[in-house]
Amino acid sequence: MTQPAPKRFPTPAIDALPDDIRTRLLGVQEKSGFVPNVFLTLAYRPDEFRAFFAYHDALMEKDSGLTKAEREMIVVATSSANQCQYCVIAHGAILRIRAKNPQISDQIAANYRKADITPRQRAMLDFAMKVSAEAQLVSEADFVGLAGHGFSDDDIWDIAAISAFFALSNRMANVTAMRPNDEFYLMGRLPK
Repeated sequence: MTQPAPKRFPTPAIDALPDDIRTRLLGVQEKSGFVPNVFLTLAYRPDEFRAFFAYHDALMEKDSGLTKAEREMIVVATSSANQCQYCVIAHGAILRIRAKNPQISDQIAANYRKADITPRQRAMLDFAMKVSAEAQLVSEADFVGLAGHGFSDDDIWDIAAISAFFALSNRMANVTAMRPNDEFYLMGRLPK
């Protein structure tokens, strides 16, 4: 079995972080019972932490034509293609909870084309994967096809932005050898 890479970038102590970042980490810990490793890892560079999470929140927490579960589907599918263990596991847990479906994230991570999703969601993920792997090939036909499934131009922007943002996240998670917290593995799998 391959061992995880040694920790190249030190995780700062929570009490040594700037007040705004420490407050955010403690708020997440209070809500979820633990601090996800992405917060601790990215806190190594406070200004980048702030920028990353500001954009994350703008994409993932707003009201839009995409449900929160659909946004997580995009993250899981593209993160799987980008071989990002952290994001597949962490966002897979969030997807299971938001979709209220204990199988959906595993299905999407393994092969979204065979997952129990709607044709609309399949079209969304087809486009997300295209943006993630070959954005240079996006054409008017993609916009027409998505509009045929009821996606607005703003929805299409959101699909593209989530795909692009998590490409950055996937690459940083891999470079920093970020590991999923153990808590993520069981979240949303069994009814409460």
